[in-house]
Amino acid sequence: MENSSIFPFNSSFAPFCVAAAATAFCCLCALWAVRSKKAAVGHGGRPKKSCGCSCSCGVDSHTPYANGSAGERYEKGPATMAVERPMGGGSMMEQLVPEITTHTLSYLDYPSLCRLSMTNTSMRRAANDDSAWKALYHKDFTVEQDSVTPLNGWKSYYAATKAVVNINAIFYNIINERSLSAMGRLWLHADYVKCVHGSGELFTGYNAVMDSWELAFSWGQGIAFQIRDVRVRVLSDMAWVTLKAFVDVESGPFHVTNVFEFHNGQWYMVHHHSSVMLIDGEAEHHNIFG
Repeated sequence: MENSSIFPFNSSFAPFCVAAAATAFCCLCALWAVRSKKAAVGHGGRPKKSCGCSCSCGVDSHTPYANGSAGERYEKGPATMAVERPMGGGSMMEQLVPEITTHTLSYLDYPSLCRLSMTNTSMRRAANDDSAWKALYHKDFTVEQDSVTPLNGWKSYYAATKAVVNINAIFYNIINERSLSAMGRLWLHADYVKCVHGSGELFTGYNAVMDSWELAFSWGQGIAFQIRDVRVRVLSDMAWVTLKAFVDVESGPFHVTNVFEFHNGQWYMVHHHSSVMLIDGEAEHHNIFG
Protein backbone atom coordinates (compact mmCIF):
# COMPACT_ATOMS: atom_id res chain seq x y z
CA MET A 1 0.00 0.00 0.00
CA GLU A 2 1.38 3.44 -0.86
CA ASN A 3 1.86 5.72 2.10
CA SER A 4 0.15 9.16 1.74
CA SER A 5 0.00 12.47 3.74
CA ILE A 6 -2.17 15.57 3.85
CA PHE A 7 1.02 17.75 3.35
CA PRO A 8 3.06 15.99 0.75
CA PHE A 9 6.81 16.32 1.36
CA ASN A 10 9.29 16.66 -1.44
CA SER A 11 12.82 15.63 -0.48
CA SER A 12 14.26 18.24 -2.84
CA PHE A 13 13.08 21.04 -0.51
CA ALA A 14 14.95 19.76 2.57
CA PRO A 15 18.22 21.71 2.07
CA PHE A 16 16.26 24.92 1.49
CA CYS A 17 14.35 24.53 4.77
CA VAL A 18 17.51 23.90 6.75
CA ALA A 19 19.18 27.01 5.30
CA ALA A 20 16.13 29.17 6.05
CA ALA A 21 15.99 27.96 9.63
CA ALA A 22 19.70 28.65 10.15
CA THR A 23 19.34 32.15 8.65
CA ALA A 24 16.40 32.96 10.93
CA PHE A 25 18.34 31.74 13.96
CA CYS A 26 21.37 33.91 13.03
CA CYS A 27 19.14 36.96 12.61
CA LEU A 28 17.63 36.43 16.06
CA CYS A 29 21.09 36.11 17.61
CA ALA A 30 22.29 39.27 15.86
CA LEU A 31 19.24 41.22 17.06
CA TRP A 32 19.77 40.05 20.62
CA ALA A 33 23.46 41.07 20.51
CA VAL A 34 22.61 44.57 19.21
CA ARG A 35 20.00 45.13 21.94
CA SER A 36 22.41 43.92 24.64
CA LYS A 37 25.16 46.29 23.43
CA LYS A 38 22.81 49.30 23.44
CA ALA A 39 21.79 48.53 26.99
CA ALA A 40 25.45 48.47 28.10
CA VAL A 41 26.42 51.81 26.48
CA GLY A 42 26.31 54.91 28.75
CA HIS A 43 25.22 58.49 28.08
CA GLY A 44 28.45 59.45 26.30
CA GLY A 45 28.43 56.46 24.03
CA ARG A 46 31.14 54.69 26.03
CA PRO A 47 30.75 51.34 27.80
CA LYS A 48 29.90 51.54 31.48
CA LYS A 49 32.14 49.79 33.98
CA SER A 50 30.90 48.10 37.11
CA CYS A 51 31.89 51.19 39.12
CA GLY A 52 29.50 53.37 37.06
CA CYS A 53 32.10 55.60 35.36
CA SER A 54 32.68 55.95 31.61
CA CYS A 55 35.72 54.22 30.20
CA SER A 56 37.62 55.75 27.28
CA CYS A 57 39.11 52.46 26.18
CA GLY A 58 38.17 48.83 25.89
CA VAL A 59 40.03 47.77 29.03
CA ASP A 60 38.14 45.42 31.27
CA SER A 61 36.92 46.96 34.53
CA HIS A 62 38.91 44.44 36.54
CA THR A 63 42.19 45.27 34.79
CA PRO A 64 44.43 47.39 37.10
CA TYR A 65 45.79 50.76 35.89
CA ALA A 66 49.47 51.03 35.06
CA ASN A 67 49.75 54.15 37.27
CA GLY A 68 47.64 52.92 40.17
CA SER A 69 44.54 54.98 40.97
CA ALA A 70 45.56 57.94 38.79
CA GLY A 71 43.59 56.55 35.86
CA GLU A 72 40.41 56.35 37.92
CA ARG A 73 40.97 59.91 39.14
CA TYR A 74 41.10 61.34 35.61
CA GLU A 75 38.09 59.33 34.47
CA LYS A 76 35.91 61.07 37.03
CA GLY A 77 33.92 64.08 35.91
CA PRO A 78 35.04 67.68 36.66
CA ALA A 79 32.41 68.10 39.35
CA THR A 80 33.70 65.02 41.19
CA MET A 81 37.31 66.21 41.00
CA ALA A 82 36.41 69.71 42.26
CA VAL A 83 35.17 68.47 45.61
CA GLU A 84 38.21 66.32 46.34
CA ARG A 85 40.20 67.42 49.38
CA PRO A 86 43.37 66.24 51.09
CA MET A 87 42.82 63.26 53.31
CA GLY A 88 43.35 65.34 56.47
CA GLY A 89 40.74 67.91 55.42
CA GLY A 90 41.25 71.65 54.89
CA SER A 91 44.10 73.42 53.11
CA MET A 92 47.79 72.66 53.34
CA MET A 93 48.29 75.67 55.64
CA GLU A 94 45.68 74.34 58.06
CA GLN A 95 47.46 70.98 58.23
CA LEU A 96 50.79 72.50 59.27
CA VAL A 97 51.91 72.40 62.87
CA PRO A 98 51.19 75.85 64.44
CA GLU A 99 54.87 76.35 65.27
CA ILE A 100 55.84 75.78 61.62
CA THR A 101 53.12 78.17 60.43
CA THR A 102 54.33 80.90 62.80
CA HIS A 103 57.95 80.38 61.74
CA THR A 104 56.97 80.57 58.06
CA LEU A 105 54.97 83.77 58.49
CA SER A 106 57.82 85.37 60.46
CA TYR A 107 59.69 85.86 57.16
CA LEU A 108 56.96 88.19 55.90
CA ASP A 109 57.00 91.93 56.47
CA TYR A 110 54.09 94.08 57.67
CA PRO A 111 52.50 94.82 54.24
CA SER A 112 52.88 91.21 53.07
CA LEU A 113 51.23 89.83 56.20
CA CYS A 114 48.34 92.25 55.80
CA ARG A 115 47.89 91.29 52.13
CA LEU A 116 48.01 87.59 53.02
CA SER A 117 45.12 88.04 55.46
CA MET A 118 42.93 89.25 52.56
CA THR A 119 43.36 86.16 50.33
CA ASN A 120 41.00 83.60 51.87
CA THR A 121 39.59 82.37 55.16
CA SER A 122 42.40 80.01 56.10
CA MET A 123 45.10 82.56 55.21
CA ARG A 124 43.27 85.26 57.19
CA ARG A 125 43.14 82.99 60.20
CA ALA A 126 46.86 82.20 59.89
CA ALA A 127 47.89 85.82 59.21
CA ASN A 128 45.90 87.09 62.21
CA ASP A 129 47.53 84.65 64.58
CA ASP A 130 48.84 86.52 67.63
CA SER A 131 52.12 84.57 67.69
CA ALA A 132 52.95 85.65 64.14
CA TRP A 133 52.46 89.34 64.99
CA LYS A 134 54.49 88.99 68.18
CA ALA A 135 57.36 87.51 66.19
CA LEU A 136 57.08 90.32 63.62
CA TYR A 137 57.03 92.94 66.39
CA HIS A 138 60.26 91.58 67.89
CA LYS A 139 61.88 91.49 64.46
CA ASP A 140 60.92 95.06 63.48
CA PHE A 141 61.11 96.84 66.83
CA THR A 142 62.52 95.40 70.05
CA VAL A 143 62.56 92.24 72.16
CA GLU A 144 62.55 94.26 75.38
CA GLN A 145 58.78 93.87 75.63
CA ASP A 146 58.68 90.08 75.49
CA SER A 147 56.78 89.92 78.80
CA VAL A 148 54.16 92.46 77.66
CA THR A 149 50.63 91.16 77.07
CA PRO A 150 48.87 93.72 74.83
CA LEU A 151 45.26 94.31 75.73
CA ASN A 152 44.01 94.04 72.12
CA GLY A 153 46.57 91.53 70.85
CA TRP A 154 49.94 91.87 69.14
CA LYS A 155 48.52 92.87 65.77
CA SER A 156 46.86 95.96 67.24
CA TYR A 157 49.96 96.66 69.34
CA TYR A 158 52.15 96.42 66.25
CA ALA A 159 49.94 98.87 64.35
CA ALA A 160 49.98 101.39 67.23
CA THR A 161 53.76 101.08 67.60
CA LYS A 162 54.28 101.58 63.88
CA ALA A 163 52.08 104.70 63.97
CA VAL A 164 54.19 106.15 66.80
CA VAL A 165 57.43 105.33 64.96
CA ASN A 166 56.07 107.11 61.87
CA ILE A 167 55.04 110.25 63.76
CA ASN A 168 58.43 110.29 65.46
CA ALA A 169 60.13 110.15 62.04
CA ILE A 170 57.90 113.02 60.86
CA PHE A 171 59.14 115.07 63.82
CA TYR A 172 62.75 114.84 62.58
CA ASN A 173 61.71 115.52 58.99
CA ILE A 174 60.11 118.75 60.20
CA ILE A 175 63.36 119.73 61.92
CA ASN A 176 65.26 119.12 58.69
CA GLU A 177 62.72 121.16 56.67
CA ARG A 178 62.46 123.87 59.39
CA SER A 179 58.66 124.08 59.01
CA LEU A 180 57.23 125.94 62.00
CA SER A 181 53.62 125.43 60.86
CA ALA A 182 54.12 121.66 60.62
CA MET A 183 55.78 121.66 64.04
CA GLY A 184 52.78 123.52 65.45
CA ARG A 185 50.42 120.84 64.13
CA LEU A 186 52.58 118.06 65.55
CA TRP A 187 52.47 119.32 69.15
CA LEU A 188 49.38 119.07 71.35
CA HIS A 189 47.93 122.50 72.07
CA ALA A 190 48.08 122.26 75.87
CA ASP A 191 49.73 124.14 78.73
CA TYR A 192 51.48 121.05 80.13
CA VAL A 193 53.61 120.22 77.09
CA LYS A 194 57.36 120.57 77.66
CA CYS A 195 60.47 120.75 75.52
CA VAL A 196 64.11 120.44 76.58
CA HIS A 197 66.48 121.14 73.70
CA GLY A 198 70.07 119.98 73.39
CA SER A 199 71.19 123.28 74.87
CA GLY A 200 69.63 122.23 78.18
CA GLU A 201 66.94 124.95 78.19
CA LEU A 202 63.42 124.00 79.34
CA PHE A 203 60.28 125.42 77.74
CA THR A 204 56.81 124.81 79.20
CA GLY A 205 53.44 125.40 77.55
CA TYR A 206 52.47 125.33 73.89
CA ASN A 207 53.32 128.96 73.08
CA ALA A 208 56.73 128.81 74.78
CA VAL A 209 57.56 125.57 73.01
CA MET A 210 56.62 127.06 69.61
CA ASP A 211 58.75 130.13 70.33
CA SER A 212 61.70 127.85 71.06
CA TRP A 213 61.30 126.06 67.75
CA GLU A 214 61.02 129.36 65.89
CA LEU A 215 64.34 130.38 67.43
CA ALA A 216 65.89 126.98 66.58
CA PHE A 217 64.83 127.19 62.95
CA SER A 218 66.42 130.63 62.60
CA TRP A 219 69.88 129.08 63.06
CA GLY A 220 71.33 128.50 59.59
CA GLN A 221 70.32 125.42 57.66
CA GLY A 222 68.17 122.55 58.79
CA ILE A 223 69.82 119.66 60.58
CA ALA A 224 69.47 116.17 59.12
CA PHE A 225 69.59 113.94 62.18
CA GLN A 226 70.50 110.28 61.79
CA ILE A 227 68.21 108.27 64.06
CA ARG A 228 69.44 105.05 65.65
CA ASP A 229 68.34 102.57 68.32
CA VAL A 230 64.67 103.60 68.35
CA ARG A 231 62.65 101.99 71.16
CA VAL A 232 58.89 102.48 71.59
CA ARG A 233 56.43 101.68 74.36
CA VAL A 234 52.70 102.16 73.89
CA LEU A 235 50.09 102.26 76.66
CA SER A 236 46.59 102.78 75.23
CA ASP A 237 46.54 106.57 74.64
CA MET A 238 50.16 107.33 75.62
CA ALA A 239 53.51 106.36 74.13
CA TRP A 240 57.16 107.26 74.58
CA VAL A 241 60.17 106.84 72.33
CA THR A 242 63.84 106.67 73.25
CA LEU A 243 66.56 106.98 70.62
CA LYS A 244 69.98 108.24 69.68
CA ALA A 245 70.18 111.19 67.27
CA PHE A 246 73.45 111.79 65.41
CA VAL A 247 74.32 115.07 63.71
CA ASP A 248 77.45 113.59 62.14
CA VAL A 249 79.72 110.61 62.66
CA GLU A 250 82.45 112.49 64.58
CA SER A 251 80.28 113.99 67.31
CA GLY A 252 78.52 111.88 69.90
CA PRO A 253 74.77 111.27 69.78
CA PHE A 254 71.96 113.14 71.48
CA HIS A 255 70.04 110.84 73.81
CA VAL A 256 66.41 111.73 73.18
CA THR A 257 63.07 110.95 74.81
CA ASN A 258 59.86 111.86 73.00
CA VAL A 259 56.41 111.43 74.57
CA PHE A 260 53.16 111.32 72.59
CA GLU A 261 49.46 111.32 73.50
CA PHE A 262 46.60 109.97 71.41
CA HIS A 263 43.73 112.44 70.85
CA ASN A 264 40.88 112.25 68.32
CA GLY A 265 42.49 109.47 66.31
CA GLN A 266 45.94 111.08 66.08
CA TRP A 267 49.21 111.03 68.00
CA TYR A 268 50.52 114.39 69.27
CA MET A 269 53.85 115.23 70.86
CA VAL A 270 53.64 116.44 74.46
CA HIS A 271 57.25 116.16 75.57
CA HIS A 272 60.67 116.32 73.91
CA HIS A 273 63.86 115.95 75.90
CA SER A 274 67.26 115.98 74.24
CA SER A 275 70.44 115.51 76.25
CA VAL A 276 73.21 118.09 76.17
CA MET A 277 75.85 117.13 73.61
CA LEU A 278 79.23 116.82 75.33
CA ILE A 279 82.48 117.63 73.55
CA ASP A 280 85.66 116.69 75.45
CA GLY A 281 83.57 116.14 78.57
CA GLU A 282 82.03 119.63 78.53
CA ALA A 283 78.77 120.98 77.20
CA GLU A 284 79.23 122.90 73.98
CA HIS A 285 76.39 125.31 73.06
CA HIS A 286 76.62 125.92 69.35
CA ASN A 287 72.88 126.51 68.95
CA ILE A 288 69.64 125.58 70.63
CA PHE A 289 69.97 121.98 69.40
CA GLY A 290 73.26 121.59 71.23
